[in-house]
Amino acid sequence: MPNSVPDLLDLLELEQLEVDLYRGRQPDTAMQRVFGGQVAAQALRASCNTIDGGLAVHSLHSYYLRPGDTAVPIIYDVERIRDGRSFSTRRVVARQHGKSIFYLTASFHIDEIGFDHQDTMPPVADPEDCPSMGDLFRAVTGRADDRSWEREWAALDARYAADSRPGGALEGKDEPARTQIWVRAAGKVPDDRVTDTCVLTYASDLTLLGVSLVPHGLIITSREISPASLDHSMWFHRPFRADEWMLYDQHSPSASGARGFAFGKVFSRDGALIASVAQEGLIRPVGAARDGLS
Repeated sequence: MPNSVPDLLDLLELEQLEVDLYRGRQPDTAMQRVFGGQVAAQALRASCNTIDGGLAVHSLHSYYLRPGDTAVPIIYDVERIRDGRSFSTRRVVARQHGKSIFYLTASFHIDEIGFDHQDTMPPVADPEDCPSMGDLFRAVTGRADDRSWEREWAALDARYAADSRPGGALEGKDEPARTQIWVRAAGKVPDDRVTDTCVLTYASDLTLLGVSLVPHGLIITSREISPASLDHSMWFHRPFRADEWMLYDQHSPSASGARGFAFGKVFSRDGALIASVAQEGLIRPVGAARDGLS
């Protein structure tokens, strides 16, 4: 995966093959399949490339259809569904080996003045006082010399705002599965709304499914489960900078049928609610974990 912000920005620059047809390159990675945040961010970039100035993405809805092959590029085919005075809609299909691996629909809206309210950002420790993702991963796994996080995810600076249990969990009777994470690009990002949105889309898939495992004492890399993102939706509420700290407040209200369901609210450091995220993913138990189910 990108090990620096320049590498991440390069990953988001697509090659145009034809009108509304793009090719996205693959990063150097040890992962066996394409990271879901990567294909979502590249597909969003492809859709943004077909939008005239004055409109910004306000929502996206997507489905992961097949595992992506990290050894070959991904082709993104954009369909211009509608262009109106206030809204535009795009649909993107991502393909490899002649098969669809991912679908995304994105809606774009002009900036308008209207009513304004939001949820309050929960109180959390400052990011400077929170453990990094890599440090917590090593503490949970007991592998003190493991630098796999830094090798794969160094383009992001992610820190757990609560680290009381595996996954950085916050325990509560009414919300047994909750995690709060500070995240930002680990370097300067151009002052460009499209790029900020694509970087947040990339980061949004990193930890959200894992919150559904919190009550079960597992992390997303546990050998006891077979995890995969199934769908991913985002709503963008207010402008933000992806290279400034954002609080990702995550909550999983349900897990059932080998699937975990999770919501996320993304706040800027000054408390503005900048985005909301929802995802369902596969958390299929395998081996001893399946045998231990009651």
